[in-house]
Order: sequence, then C-alpha cells, then structure tokens
Amino acid sequence: MAAPRWETEFGMPGGLFRRLRAAAADAWSGYTWHPFVQGLSDGTLPLPSFRTYLIQDYLFLIHFARAKALAVVKGESLQAMREKAFAVLAILDETKLHLKYCAGWGLSEGDVIATPESAETVSYTRWVLDRGLHGDILDLEIALAPCTVGYGEVALRILADPARRGEDNAYQSWIDTYAAEDYQTLARSAAARIDALGVSHGGEARFARLAADFAEAARLEQRFWQQGLDSNR
Repeated sequence: MAAPRWETEFGMPGGLFRRLRAAAADAWSGYTWHPFVQGLSDGTLPLPSFRTYLIQDYLFLIHFARAKALAVVKGESLQAMREKAFAVLAILDETKLHLKYCAGWGLSEGDVIATPESAETVSYTRWVLDRGLHGDILDLEIALAPCTVGYGEVALRILADPARRGEDNAYQSWIDTYAAEDYQTLARSAAARIDALGVSHGGEARFARLAADFAEAARLEQRFWQQGLDSNR
C-alpha cells in the first residue's frame, strides 16, 4: 500500500527533513492531526475557538517576520539573504490580509491589535527567536520549518479525511488557503531547504540536537492549536 501523500510530499527520501519528521513522529502527528485540525476538517470546531486562533495567529505572524529577518542576518549566501528579505516583506503583507480575513469573522482590527499575546504565542515565538540568535541558519530554519511545512501537511491530511465536510464548512476558505498549489509549493521549498542545509551545515553530526528542536517546535504548535480549544471551555 502506498504511503499517504503527506508522508512523501515534503523533503527527499533519506533527507534531513524526513528524518526529523520520523524522529518526532508522535509530536508531529499530534500537531498535524490535532483535535483542532480535525474540527476544521469536519466543521465542528467552535467559532470562538477559531476566533481565538485567528487573533493569536496574527500576533504570531509579527514575530515570524522578525525571525525571517534574523534569517537574513544568518543567511549563508547573498542569494539566501535576498530570498529571506523577500519572505519578510511577504509576511508583512500577509498581516494586512490576515486582518481583512479576521474582519470576515467579526473581528475588527482594533479587537485583534488590542488583544495581548497568549502564553502559548509568547513561548513559541520567543523560542524560535532564541534558537536563531544562539544558533546558525540551520538551527533557525529547523525552528521555522514545522510551521511552514506543517500547515501544508495539515491541508493534505484534511483533504484525505473521510470525515471531511466539503459542503457548508465554515472553515473551507482556511483549508483552501493551505491546500492551494502556491502554498504547497512554499511548503515543499521549506522542506527542500532543510535537506540542503543538512548537507551544507553538518546536519548528520548535529542530528540529535536538531531532532530535539524539531520535536519541540511540533509540541509548541500543538499548544498553539490547543489554546483555541481551551478558550471555549
């Protein structure tokens, strides 16, 4: 039986990304098929949970842009620096789109901006920045990749879900965003970059530490989903 698409879509066979994903199998599955994600798939996620997520995701994006800016500093080549600089601008533009998306869910810009960062948002974003500040470009990219690639896998898992609600699903627009080919291309590129940096930056010799960081990022992603569910209790 062929492996599910989400297990083969990202990274090369034997490459660093797939090895990290396999080493963090429990944490990774707990992230990419969290009950929050399952609620998006079958449409049962409570609206207040999704609104909480949307607000914190906006606040997360701000720090994600900062981490990408750090990747410009840590970049291993001029080309890498250019690519990361472009990524920073793309994320900053995405924050504007995110606010418009929030408005469609009854959340004004004032509502979003006035909300403080949750403990889950603070712990995740500052951990990513810490790994980047104290490590090299590979350490930083390992901390960032689970977010980028993970959302691509989440979308593929939802599309393959027998319980997926395809019609009248309030969350279909969110699913479509990450299932779209442009985002899937971005996710594949992020996994490919991990594979390439694994070769150029001694990934094999550092595997134990990199695997621990990758698993920690997956656990932090789990807690980021969970805060949405907890907000509705």
